[in-house]
Amino acid sequence: MNEKLLLFLLAMVQFTHIIDFMIIMPLGKQFMQLFDISPQQFSVIVSAYALSAFAVGFLSAMYIDRFDRKKALAFTYLGFTLGTFACGLANDYYIFLAARSITGAFGGVLSALVLSIIGDAVPLKRRGQAMGVVMTAFSAASVVGVPAGLYLAASFSWRATFFVIGGIAAVVLVLIFFFIPALNRHLQGEGIQRNPFRVMGNIFKDGNQRMALLFTTILMLGHFTIIPFIAPYMQLNIGFSDHQVTYIYAVGGALTIFLLPFFGRLADRFGHARVFTFASLGALASIYAITNLDTASIALALCVTSSFFVVASGRNVPATTMVTSVVRPESRGSFMSVRTSINQMAMGLSSFVAGLIVQENADGSLVDYEYVGYIAIVMSLLAVALARRLKAVE
Repeated sequence: MNEKLLLFLLAMVQFTHIIDFMIIMPLGKQFMQLFDISPQQFSVIVSAYALSAFAVGFLSAMYIDRFDRKKALAFTYLGFTLGTFACGLANDYYIFLAARSITGAFGGVLSALVLSIIGDAVPLKRRGQAMGVVMTAFSAASVVGVPAGLYLAASFSWRATFFVIGGIAAVVLVLIFFFIPALNRHLQGEGIQRNPFRVMGNIFKDGNQRMALLFTTILMLGHFTIIPFIAPYMQLNIGFSDHQVTYIYAVGGALTIFLLPFFGRLADRFGHARVFTFASLGALASIYAITNLDTASIALALCVTSSFFVVASGRNVPATTMVTSVVRPESRGSFMSVRTSINQMAMGLSSFVAGLIVQENADGSLVDYEYVGYIAIVMSLLAVALARRLKAVE
């Protein structure tokens, strides 16, 4: 198996999946105006995707390790592609919510499959670097995907953004079919559990795996809580235009394209928990700066948001690598599905909590964003404490 080609195609899956998820947030102002909805209703759009992924991920965890990873990936990616097209066809708020829920149902499982395939195909001693390569999909989505999506939305229609994402996903689906070989090595072991209830029981009876799930939840609360309102805050409070908001993703994403593989190499060399700790401490300052920002300088605001992109994304590389190592290959798909579900639940909860806290002034600006930042800081510190309690079993 060509490892580089495999990682490239997995990165493309992540690229389209991440664009589809991320594009909602910088379009927040447009959706609030288009559907005539409040910040709280907008946060429900973000939460619907995440909560749907949470529910379906738990269901898939009971069965996913029974199948060839390639077949599972192709089926799930097909559902994601169709859901993305459905988003582009939606004509009111509630239909759009339903389409986002469908897309999230498949998108959440996709993330678990990608991480499971990396865990199966790449040895632990090189997994940090491989994880960094695939996670550059986030950066590429930020640099290319989100700005391009926003350009399409500003120049044509928000619908065009979803149609183009769906078209790219359709092409990637064909490439998966022809170029990814069968991925069934995990089926050759004797540890496959076929009783769905025992699958879940084995996960939650294992203290190490429970700790990894708790770590995932706390880290997401320390990361995603501030994200849904970054773009709206920069537009409504700092003065970014609809076009200028693309700079946030372009500059921050460009930096992380080069730095995420570096974080992976550092983690492989010096230890994943250690690199995670240092990156998390750097993230604290960035979280505080973003949520307390009060300036008319676009350049200063971009420095602040870019620093968050780098350190927050950088700490996710060793964090994800540590989580993949707490379970053996024959159970990795199930565990990663549960982990992704927990991750999505935490994302939905983060967005919902942020929506309850952030309020809109009479002049249209947002207030109380700093309190969201304080929550994220506390959760980040708890995640640092939990990281050192995870134990690799490989």
